[in-house]
Amino acid sequence: MAIQKPSHTLAKIHLKALRTKSLHILFTLSFTMFINMFCFAQELPNSKEPIKPKTVNDSVRINVDSLLTPPINTKEIDSTKKDSVPKKKEALADIVKYKATDYVRLDQRKNQTTLYNNAEVDYQDMNIKAGIIVIDHNKNLVFAGRLKDSAGVYSQAPVFTQGQSVIEPDSIIFNTENKKGLVFNSRTEQSGGTIIAEKTKIENDSILFIQNGKFTTSENLDDPEYYFLMRTAKVVPGVKVVTGLTNLFIYDVPTPIGLPFAYFPMTKKQTSGVIMPTPGQDLGNDRGYFLQNGGYYFAISDYLDLAVLGDYYTNGSYGLRIESNYALRYKFRGNLSFRYENLINSERGFPDFSKSTIYNIRWSHSQDAKSNPSSRFSASVNLGSSQYYRQSINQLNLTNSLNNTLASSVSYSKTFQGEPQVNMSVTATHSQNTNTEQINLTLPTFQGSVSRVFPFEPKTGTKKGIIQNINVQYNVRAENRIQTTDSLFFKSEMFDDAQVGAVHSIPVSTNFKIFDYFSMSANANFEENWTLNTINRYYDEDAEEIVTEELNHFDRFFTYNFSASLGTTIYGMFDFEKEGKDPLIKKIRHVMRPSISYNINPAFDNYYDTFEIVDADGTTAGEAERVQYTRFEGSLFGVPSRTFSSSMGISIGNNFEAKVRDKDSTATEPKKIKLLNNLNFQTSYNFAGDSLQWSPLRISGGTTILQDKMNINFGMVLDPYALNNNNQRIDQFNINNGGSLFRLTSANLNISYSLSSKQFEGGDPENDAAIQENLRSGGRADDLFGRPQDFADQRLTDDDRDKKKKEEPSEFYNYSIPWSLRLAYAVNYTNSARQNTISNNSLMFSGDIELSPRWSVGASSGYDFVNQGFTATQLRFERDLLSWRMNFTWVPFGPYNSWNFFIGIRSNLLKDLKYDKRKQRDQQL
Repeated sequence: MAIQKPSHTLAKIHLKALRTKSLHILFTLSFTMFINMFCFAQELPNSKEPIKPKTVNDSVRINVDSLLTPPINTKEIDSTKKDSVPKKKEALADIVKYKATDYVRLDQRKNQTTLYNNAEVDYQDMNIKAGIIVIDHNKNLVFAGRLKDSAGVYSQAPVFTQGQSVIEPDSIIFNTENKKGLVFNSRTEQSGGTIIAEKTKIENDSILFIQNGKFTTSENLDDPEYYFLMRTAKVVPGVKVVTGLTNLFIYDVPTPIGLPFAYFPMTKKQTSGVIMPTPGQDLGNDRGYFLQNGGYYFAISDYLDLAVLGDYYTNGSYGLRIESNYALRYKFRGNLSFRYENLINSERGFPDFSKSTIYNIRWSHSQDAKSNPSSRFSASVNLGSSQYYRQSINQLNLTNSLNNTLASSVSYSKTFQGEPQVNMSVTATHSQNTNTEQINLTLPTFQGSVSRVFPFEPKTGTKKGIIQNINVQYNVRAENRIQTTDSLFFKSEMFDDAQVGAVHSIPVSTNFKIFDYFSMSANANFEENWTLNTINRYYDEDAEEIVTEELNHFDRFFTYNFSASLGTTIYGMFDFEKEGKDPLIKKIRHVMRPSISYNINPAFDNYYDTFEIVDADGTTAGEAERVQYTRFEGSLFGVPSRTFSSSMGISIGNNFEAKVRDKDSTATEPKKIKLLNNLNFQTSYNFAGDSLQWSPLRISGGTTILQDKMNINFGMVLDPYALNNNNQRIDQFNINNGGSLFRLTSANLNISYSLSSKQFEGGDPENDAAIQENLRSGGRADDLFGRPQDFADQRLTDDDRDKKKKEEPSEFYNYSIPWSLRLAYAVNYTNSARQNTISNNSLMFSGDIELSPRWSVGASSGYDFVNQGFTATQLRFERDLLSWRMNFTWVPFGPYNSWNFFIGIRSNLLKDLKYDKRKQRDQQL
């Protein structure tokens, strides 16, 4: 029996002769459409496409098209007639997507859907994963819980995600209509910390209320080593946590460390805020109590930040630090640091009272190589007071206290592509000796060059012969050099003795082959020297003294020289393999590179003047009193040569390699090893000299052994001439004076060795924060002089345990104790004037050992065999307390005697919760 079509939205059905069974079928179809529309993620039929008739087992056939609303004819509808019944609001605002591994059961009587085993439900911004999920469509509730097996073990705990909030509870009840819910035994991660709560009320996607919650940064959430117990708390995910009474628990033991209320910022973005200072007491220098490293952090933007920190001591000392980091992805990155300390020792009126001011400026800037290949800007600045690292009270930097050089460089370079290519660079440099407090600056240095031009090269093909290989270059270098002292730095007086000059050079060279085996090169260099610093020297008869006047005006001189070199490469092979024998050393390969060079430097005596010293009676003192000088003695790039030089240089470079039998019996080829990386001999002979024509023979070499873990470098100087009774070189060969062929005047040997328990695989020093601090401050690329501790930088550093994940300790830990050792030995011999002494003979060592899975001990020290005493020594003790860390650093003796003890939480979020105690080194006056 056909059903009449409903009219518009009321869908009134006039059923005058429908049987009871037809009513039942119609109800079933209507309920099925309701479930499909509101509850499940099934596609509804398109109203524009007709639905095919559905055949029922009953003899009555119902056309489902009769349930659809007919198309509306807008021309026949009266606009004044409106539907008086409001449209009912749908129960769900979006499609619910669900899945489960075992089954999905629909209970039509209770109007519930049950998902079992690996169940998952998605609704708008809400996602629930659990062992079992029950959806109550009548109450709009979703229940998620765990599965329990026959042994009573629970598995598949729920994971509830709504917006940015992620909760891992035992069970959860959630209302899909008002988005409120109750969570039991939840774990919520918030900005590096975890909140463990017995009961949590979800107010909405941005507010949670917690009862008896635990806040911790521990990785062991089942048994955290510490936590803050929050009786009541309000959590805004990703923003903040506000609590009532809270106190610290350590392994479930309450401590008196607590607050009546607390506020924890949880934002993942950079935010400005106060940096809490560290209280303490200065032991040893009577500065009293202090507040250190307190200040404010400015999150200026995503590309730039700024931290302003300060110290204050009760005796009046204070310090100021400004730290800034900046970065622009794929462009550049860098950091800037300024530190200033006004130090007062003891009290006024006491004999040991002193006052000093120290400062340090550091700047590091690096440019991404891909940002602009044709230009580059870089900076590495480390300048300040010469005594900064020795007197600063906000760090224990032993390695930089022993370093006597500070260096800086800021440069910009630009390349202009074309033929020929033009390069230019502007550089400002700084070099400072912290012992003598002498400072050398170049402000700035300009360098320019034009790439080689081959005027006779062929248009096609390769260059051949002496003519086609002739090339010309142009180089220019201009400097403004300043020499000053620490006390005059940044004052106008530092510019009084500045030297300004420039040198232009045009090198002309060519190269060609001789007899196919010898490489010949010829060079001529023409230089033009410009200067603004010249002198005038004369004898003042009235004062009876030589007077030198500084003339600050432009002047120039021109020089040139010629050179040629001839070299070749000789290969030799020593074969030890014989038929029927398998020797350990199979072959030795020797590569020798001899070279002979010839240089001519003319005399430019036309740039030299003379003056006479006149006696008191007005007569000259004779030819011996005629003084010769050049007005270019104050020139920045040297003076023109006064004597003619014609010399020959001889050098021989050697390299030795060997093929040995491989220990691996399955290897098919011999193993190649290096015997000597280099062995060089170098000397020269001056044809124009009247005496001492041979220069000393210099020998240098180096090699690596023990799987490249040990580096050996050596050198010596052999003089062929003898000494007189005054220990001065004379024009007589040592062998003719009753000695040997050569006289050993100096020698040196350096050996470095590193090994560890991991098959000689030590750490990467480039990734070590302590080594980076050493390098940034101008120190060594190792920890042989100790490791620095910068207390001011701890406010921004974060000990990310994920970046340095330690291996899980073995069950048989005693059989695999991690350790590392680094050794460096240096010895120097001096005998230039019959001293026959060892000027330096020292052994430096540094090592670390893990006595237990979380206890490590380290030391850096050395022994001076000449002075028979230990060098600067540092002892290190560190305890890994999981979420906490504890270390003790001690310099037991010497002028840098000091110690530092620290215990605190690793996480940056709670880094202010710490205890820090230290004794500064004694002030050196």
